[in-house]
Amino acid sequence: MLRYIARRLIILIPELFIITLIVFLIMQAAPGDFLDQYRLDPSVSEDFLKALEKQYGLDQPVMVQYFKWIKGVLTGDLGYSFYYRRPVVDLIGERVLATLILSLYSFVISWIVGVILGVVSALKKYSFWDKFLTVVAFTGIAIPGFFLALLLLYFAAKTGTFPVAGMYDVNHSKMTVWQGFKDIFWHMQLPAFTLTFGGFAGLMRYMRGSLLDVLNEDYVEFARAKGMPERVVIFKHAMRNAINPLITMFGFSLSSLLGGAVITETIFSWPGLGRLVYQALVQQDIYVVMASTIISVIMLIAGNLVGDILLAAVDPRIRLE
Repeated sequence: MLRYIARRLIILIPELFIITLIVFLIMQAAPGDFLDQYRLDPSVSEDFLKALEKQYGLDQPVMVQYFKWIKGVLTGDLGYSFYYRRPVVDLIGERVLATLILSLYSFVISWIVGVILGVVSALKKYSFWDKFLTVVAFTGIAIPGFFLALLLLYFAAKTGTFPVAGMYDVNHSKMTVWQGFKDIFWHMQLPAFTLTFGGFAGLMRYMRGSLLDVLNEDYVEFARAKGMPERVVIFKHAMRNAINPLITMFGFSLSSLLGGAVITETIFSWPGLGRLVYQALVQQDIYVVMASTIISVIMLIAGNLVGDILLAAVDPRIRLE
C-alpha cells in the first residue's frame, strides 16, 4: 500500500509540470497582458513596472517566464497578483478557508442525504416514496445551479429570511465567537443549498441504481434463501458491493472541493477561491490562475488516491499492488 501511495505521489510531479506548462502557454497566448492595465494607469510608475518585469521575467521569452515561475514555486513563492497587488500565497491563503467551509459543508450533507435517500428509494422500488424521490432527484439534476441560485437570491431579497450575499454581517467584527459562528453559518445556507441540491440528487440516483443491480444478484438471493435477516442481507452484503461505484465518485468529488463552486460563489458574493479564480481569468492575472491550477491538480490526484484506498478497504477483491 505504501509503495502504491509513493508511486502515485511521484507521478504527481510530471503531471503538475505538464498541466501547468499547458495552462501557462494558453494564458500567454491571449492578446495583451495584465501589465497593459498598469501602463494605462497614471498612478503606476515606470520604475514599478520595470521592477515587475525584471522580477518575473515578463520582458523575456515565454519559456523563460515559465521556468522562472517554477523556480519561485519551489521556494514557496507562487507569484504576484497584479490585480490585487499582493503576493498570491497570501491571497489564496485567505480565500481557501472560505471555500473549504462552504464546500465541505455542502459535500457532507450531499453525501449523507444522497446515500440515505438512494437506499430508501431502492428498497421502496415503484412505491409512492420512490416516485416522489425520483421527481425530487430529476428536479435537482435538471435545474441549472446558476438558475437555482438566482431563485434563492430572489427569495432572500423578498422575504429577508436569509442574507442576500457575502459571508459576514457588517457587525461581524463586534460579535463574540459564538455569534460570529452563527453569522457565518446563516450566510452559508443559500449557497450551500445550491451546491447540495444538484449534488445529492445525482448521488441518490447512482445509489438507487447500484443497489437495485446488486439486489438482483444470485448471492443476495442465496443469502435470503439461507434465512438471513433482510437487514443483514441489505446492509452487510448488498450495500458493501453497491457502494463501490460511489466510492470512485467520492474521489472525483474531493478533487472539486476547492474549485467546484465558482458560479455559486460569484452569484452569492462568497469570498472564496472559485470567485477569485474567475476574476483572475477575466483580468488575466496569470499567477493566480497558475496557483489555482496547482491546487486543482493536487486535489485531483489526492481525491483519486483516497478513492482507490477506500475501494481497497471496502472490497477485499481489489488489491492496489
